[in-house]
Amino acid sequence: MALIVFLRGVNVGGHRTFRPSILARELSDYDVVNVGAAGTFVVRKPGSRAKFRAELLRKLPFEAEVVLCDGRDLIRLEMENPFGTDPPRPDIVRFVSILSKPGRARASIPITLPPGEEWFLRVIASKNRFVFGVYRRHMKTISYLGQIDKLFGVPATTRNWSTIIAIVRILKGPGTGP
Repeated sequence: MALIVFLRGVNVGGHRTFRPSILARELSDYDVVNVGAAGTFVVRKPGSRAKFRAELLRKLPFEAEVVLCDGRDLIRLEMENPFGTDPPRPDIVRFVSILSKPGRARASIPITLPPGEEWFLRVIASKNRFVFGVYRRHMKTISYLGQIDKLFGVPATTRNWSTIIAIVRILKGPGTGP
């Protein structure tokens, strides 16, 4: 089964910038597909996870935290559809944070940050290494997304739900990718 790579904190605010498409080409022996600019990759022929990870880290132009998960886990998420069928409002983004290892919420879910009517982020559920939520499109949101690490006690990296769906399309076969 394919492996999914999520790099944490790359191509954000001018720090740790690189061209993911070039990295994907350099890892072509593993049949790597780049998804967007945030350091997300589908590895269709990963072979040994440890060997692939070592090769990936060698090719990166800087140190980065790498979170890996199996493609079947994301296919399962799509089938379970944690956000339901109602579309979000235009100012709301659905997200999934992938924990570097299983964590435990230090507060009961749902969690609203900040608490009250003027929230920017809501964690609505978690399952294994995945945290689901919504956030408002606002500059202050990034600071609240950074608190997910503290809430679950392990480093996390976040992608929007549409990125997860794009990954699943790639996993399901040719002609369905972005």
